[in-house]
Amino acid sequence: MDDTSSAGPRRPNARGQGERLRDEIIAAAVRMLGELADDEALSLRAVARAVSISPNSVYLYFPDRDALVAAAMERCHAEMLQASDGAEAAHRDPALGLRARILAQAGWVQEHPGLYKVMHESKVGMPFKEVMFTRTTAAVQRCMDAGVAAPGDAATVALDLRTAVIGMLSMRINEPELPWPPFPEQANRFLAKLVGLTLPPAEGEPRS
Repeated sequence: MDDTSSAGPRRPNARGQGERLRDEIIAAAVRMLGELADDEALSLRAVARAVSISPNSVYLYFPDRDALVAAAMERCHAEMLQASDGAEAAHRDPALGLRARILAQAGWVQEHPGLYKVMHESKVGMPFKEVMFTRTTAAVQRCMDAGVAAPGDAATVALDLRTAVIGMLSMRINEPELPWPPFPEQANRFLAKLVGLTLPPAEGEPRS
């Protein structure tokens, strides 16, 4: 028996409203992935049921589950990127801007741990994630150009920093029982050791 039979009938979209239905499908997938924290547990039938459409209607926009997962994660990544860009732009000091970028990313993860888990543990290809690395590299380069970080290969430094931040955020989600320090303190240490920045204590961090 088709498990979408419980979904109420949905009137067809008027001409030009196909993109709206696509957005609804992606939004439903984002909600479900956030709860499941595992893209392999997502089914197109369940998504169709959530939007009150038939599974065949989902296939009009996404050929398979991987394509839908990728679209959902691209939307989430864009939100995280926007938050990070906005946080950095609020600071004229490049060092404070880089720290704000990382803290904004961590804030988004704290609000969406399930989605972040999917974003970095899924086997689905997500080439759009390279944009975050490019923006971080540019932020590191601005610190070098301003003389607040030692000159060097900004891309290599940014990759080290990205590896540390992603690994730490994933571990906080998967191993919450560890004695984690406040994230701003840990971010300051990453920035000092990997980028060479000297930063004022983060909010709540004791001053020496």
